[in-house]
Amino acid sequence: MSAEPGAAPGTEHPDPLTVARTRGYAVLLLMVAILGVPISALAFGFLALVHELQALTYDDLPRALGFHGTPSWWPVPLLAVAGLLTGLTIRHLPGTGGHNPAEGMAHGEPPASVELPGIALAALTSLGLGAALGPEAPLIALGGGLALFAVRLVKPGLPPSAGAMVAAAGSFAAVSTLLGSPLLGAFLLMEASGLAGMTLGLVLVPGLLASGIGSLIFIGLGSWTGLGTYSLTLPGVPHADDPTVGAFGWALVLGAAAAFAGAGIKRLSLSLQKHTGRRTVPSAVAMGLVVGVLALLYAQSTGDEASQVLYSGQDALGPLLASDAGLSVATLVLLVACKGLAYCASLSSFRGGPIFPAMFIGAAGGMALSHLPGLDTTSGFAMGIGAMCVAMLRLPMTSVLLATLLLGSEGITVMPLVIVAVVVSYVLTLRFDSGAAPHTAPR
Repeated sequence: MSAEPGAAPGTEHPDPLTVARTRGYAVLLLMVAILGVPISALAFGFLALVHELQALTYDDLPRALGFHGTPSWWPVPLLAVAGLLTGLTIRHLPGTGGHNPAEGMAHGEPPASVELPGIALAALTSLGLGAALGPEAPLIALGGGLALFAVRLVKPGLPPSAGAMVAAAGSFAAVSTLLGSPLLGAFLLMEASGLAGMTLGLVLVPGLLASGIGSLIFIGLGSWTGLGTYSLTLPGVPHADDPTVGAFGWALVLGAAAAFAGAGIKRLSLSLQKHTGRRTVPSAVAMGLVVGVLALLYAQSTGDEASQVLYSGQDALGPLLASDAGLSVATLVLLVACKGLAYCASLSSFRGGPIFPAMFIGAAGGMALSHLPGLDTTSGFAMGIGAMCVAMLRLPMTSVLLATLLLGSEGITVMPLVIVAVVVSYVLTLRFDSGAAPHTAPR
């Protein structure tokens, strides 16, 4: 029996217990530990660059051009430029800029080394200039691709099964603290990949090792540079009431509403993508203009920052929860509508991840419903996040954890409500999926 150190999902390989006892598996763990340091450092640098691009293009550039602050119309030309640059990258560089976010979370083969520059550039122009997407999908692809490329430089004859494990560990390291916890990032990757049984245990050990090392690197670099860890955190979460019969009723409503909203977003984004054909660049520019106009519409209608409609929404979740008392139901509903349509446009033509905008839209929707009797703000916030995430990701356990671990001690209180909302949304989403015609998006 061959002693290959790893097992790729869906392929025939030796018994995982036999593999775990081999010397090759121990060597693989050592390689993963070494690779976790530079990959997590590069992931930190990528997130820092995205953050600096956002500040440069949205805040610094308008002031440098003589404006007093950022004009409300500024996102319109900014997103047109984002569409142009992203479209050119998708059209002309190998790899089409990475996985298409309208198709959900990627869980296939890691990208080839020749595709990595295009993935990084498409993500930077999308995320740095305001598309309503998150950084998790590009980081997963870049982490896995870089790890596999580095190991194959040292060991060209690496078996495919070991290569799959190395790539998975690189992805673990890249998203180690992005979702607020190394365990949550690891859980996302495991559930998205469909790992189970002994194969799960075999891949989990090097993945957790890389994730732990990555978390330490993020914390160290955040402290050393003063830039923070780019981790999803919510300080000062308001108190959540104990679950009531009325709150469980709202969980059913939120779960159903999120399933309908998620189905609408997914189908609209895929429909927009289907009609782009070979017009990748002009379509991306057009979708960029749509995102910019939606941000302008929200800013002009409410007097709030257009940036709430732009970007992933990761940094806006805390301020959104803290400012609930000052946001009317009408403002929250308009925010959900504008952010949801901007999310559709971004999914169709830009590159990034689907998690954080789904969290933001669900949170705002749950907070809008919390203005009605029987539902407190924190419970609505959490249920909205969980229900909307599962509607977009089809990952129920990850969705529950995202919505509850984010809230600290209050997450324990609201967890039963979140579970109900997630289950309702998940079941309805699967029903919608089974009734939809198969669609393969053009690349």
